[in-house]
Amino acid sequence: MTDSFFTFFGIYILTLFKFIAGPVLGFAAGYSALEIIFVTVLGMMSSVTAFTFLGTKLKKIYRSKFGKPTKIFSKKNRQIVSLWSKYGELGIAFLTPILLTPIGGTLILVSFGTKKRKIFTYMLLSGILWAVFFSVSIDWILSFPLISALLR
Repeated sequence: MTDSFFTFFGIYILTLFKFIAGPVLGFAAGYSALEIIFVTVLGMMSSVTAFTFLGTKLKKIYRSKFGKPTKIFSKKNRQIVSLWSKYGELGIAFLTPILLTPIGGTLILVSFGTKKRKIFTYMLLSGILWAVFFSVSIDWILSFPLISALLR
């Protein structure tokens, strides 16, 4: 196997957990904008798929083995409910790549009973939108002579 496969696979693994890793590391690896978008969306949607189908089960297993009984009205739960109330399903999906992790956003949507088809659709649209935005932004910012000179 080649080094490029391991680079791609490493970026893919990191985007399972943190969306921004795809555009940043993809650029550092010298990938084109299309390759960056592909690896970023692929990683995010892999997490979304896994946690959409296994989210509720994994949450129960984790809590039974490691978790203490949690407060229903904790500060974190209030923030999640507040986000949900303000923005709904589409808003959570839209904010997932920038404020949450792919896993966190998916678990919130699953916890509130969002249908699987909506989770996949909204998260895919959000992932593509933000991957394009970050890829183009990084390319544009680094095209400035002063910044490109600093990176040499």
